[in-house]
Amino acid sequence: MKVLRIILQVGILYVFSFAGGWIQQALDLPIAGSIVGLLLLLLCLAIKVVPVVVVEDGASFLLSILPLLFIPAMAGVMNYPGLVSPTGAALFLIVIVSTVVTIAVAGHASQLLEKRSKRKEEKRCSNSCSQS
Repeated sequence: MKVLRIILQVGILYVFSFAGGWIQQALDLPIAGSIVGLLLLLLCLAIKVVPVVVVEDGASFLLSILPLLFIPAMAGVMNYPGLVSPTGAALFLIVIVSTVVTIAVAGHASQLLEKRSKRKEEKRCSNSCSQS
């Protein structure tokens, strides 16, 4: 049953990606359709048109296999020996630095959100405990 739910949820995520691609082509936007799809999903989640429960397991599954999704891209780099040059080295450095910065920012943001959540929980507890 859980496998079917994950497949359905990944399908829902794919629909958002497909819709983003369609919107990008229809409006001739300068950003990738997958990004438009992610923004559309974020908007639907923010205004609660799509509850998080509808995509949670599918998104968790995709995140768990995310490293496997990069293997074809890395294998494709082997077809371009020109990337192993000074320009390629600069690109490699840029990818490494941007990855480290992304990890650091994501970690910092998650810690801030965790602290905010704990403060709200403590405030909620103190309000309910003082009213009793």
